[in-house]
Amino acid sequence: MSDLKAKFEAAVVNSKNLTERPDNATLLKIYAHYKQASSGDNGEKKPGFGDMIGRAKWDAWNALKGTSSTDAMQQYIDLIESLS
Repeated sequence: MSDLKAKFEAAVVNSKNLTERPDNATLLKIYAHYKQASSGDNGEKKPGFGDMIGRAKWDAWNALKGTSSTDAMQQYIDLIESLS
């Protein structure tokens, strides 16, 4: 587990140094996998219609409900590596 955690933390650092900015759909995947890996299932209140960005982030994170933190970490690592 500690090896996975170290790889995850390295991927978080690498995510800030990508050569080009990913499209919005990919950014939502990155966000959702990070939140699922670090916080677990989404327990926050869904933002209202006026907050379109917050709502998209909430929906992306909520779609991963039930995914274990280790699976979310590995998926995050794989996603960042595919973008590097």
